[in-house]
Amino acid sequence: MKKRIGIVSTRLAGLDGVSLEARKWAEVLENSGHSCFWLAGELDTPRDKSFLVPEAHFRHPQNLRLNKQIFGRLGRSAGVTDTIHAARSNLKSALQKFIDQFKIDLLVVQNALAIPLNIPFGIALAELISETQLPTIAHHHDFYWERTHLLVNAVGEYVGMAFPPCLPNIEHVVINSMAREELARRKGIQATIIPNVLDFDNPPLKDKKDPEAFRAMFDLRPGDKAILQSTRIIKRKGIEHAIDLVKALKNPYYKLLFSHQPGDEGMAYPDWIMYYARENGVDLRIPKSRVINPWNNGTRYAGSSLWNVYMNSDLVTFPSVSEGFGNAFLEAIYFKKPILVNRYATFVTDIEPRGFDVIAIDGHLTQKTVETVREVLESPYRSRRMANINYELAKRHYSYTSLKRQLNAVLDRLSGYENVPIYRDEPVPLQYACDA
Repeated sequence: MKKRIGIVSTRLAGLDGVSLEARKWAEVLENSGHSCFWLAGELDTPRDKSFLVPEAHFRHPQNLRLNKQIFGRLGRSAGVTDTIHAARSNLKSALQKFIDQFKIDLLVVQNALAIPLNIPFGIALAELISETQLPTIAHHHDFYWERTHLLVNAVGEYVGMAFPPCLPNIEHVVINSMAREELARRKGIQATIIPNVLDFDNPPLKDKKDPEAFRAMFDLRPGDKAILQSTRIIKRKGIEHAIDLVKALKNPYYKLLFSHQPGDEGMAYPDWIMYYARENGVDLRIPKSRVINPWNNGTRYAGSSLWNVYMNSDLVTFPSVSEGFGNAFLEAIYFKKPILVNRYATFVTDIEPRGFDVIAIDGHLTQKTVETVREVLESPYRSRRMANINYELAKRHYSYTSLKRQLNAVLDRLSGYENVPIYRDEPVPLQYACDA
């Protein structure tokens, strides 16, 4: 049965992993005949299928003020509680209008029930899902217990109730095995692992104009080699390792490129990274214009998109300290680029055993690593061999075909909740999934 699916998050725009993965899910779902609609505090989705709620954004001014009074402390005032519930009520009304307007019969919540950066939004979602009994997929990319700055807070009861909620009409999906184990241990909730994916059945298209647009975007000259850091500029991405690598290569033609603009989590770390690059003589380039989401405007291969940046780079660095899964890893493989990876936990447990041919580091660079990178950059045969091996492995394990199969299984399990009658005047006894 074809469904009208509401995809909900705090932000569904730009190049962050949650937004990109939500677009991939939507593409697979719509190719299966379903219709997808969007609600978030920031959107770059089709206008006729979108419902913008600015207060849902984790960076909405009201929410930022609220978070300052919540995190890093153990107690809160009655006024803060009142503000939470007033915002929760407004957000819940907006969610109901979205459901009514687009006749939504299934929700997909993207990370908004995992990371409590908008407490009222999470509570509103949990209450609405419970009251309406709408079948729901809660897609969790990372959890609050993975972020040290969220561990001390004054809203423990709300975090326990809504991040994530334990309800029978929710199917929980995580992106790695450690998250599944920890969710079961902390909440007694069983989850399905669906890793990040890309359309490996359809290799990327090429455009003769793309190299010109790419080089102009970063002001590159003939002979320059592009070493791409394709992540947000935040501390857990370990970008200082990429700077150390370019410095150690000792070649003025090697340029370190950023695909993302700074500021997603403040400017303290980006400012330090710029300083660190200058002090080490590394030529670091930020794009002159914003690199756009490759799913914008109905095309996945626009000249100024993230795909163009990958297509024309020579090496991808991915030195993250921690990742839920690692979109940049798959994106580098999709565009058949060699990749340097810091062996973060999810890579070690879930990805590395697949046998990918990468340049790996364990938290620090060695001279051998630098020599390997230099060899790969200077040897088209070595680079091409790595890329072809990795592409075939990714096609087997992380394709849209595998995502479609896994999503169909989740939707089948939710089918029993499609026609549950809701008696609004009397309580409905619930059997919680975690008690089953």
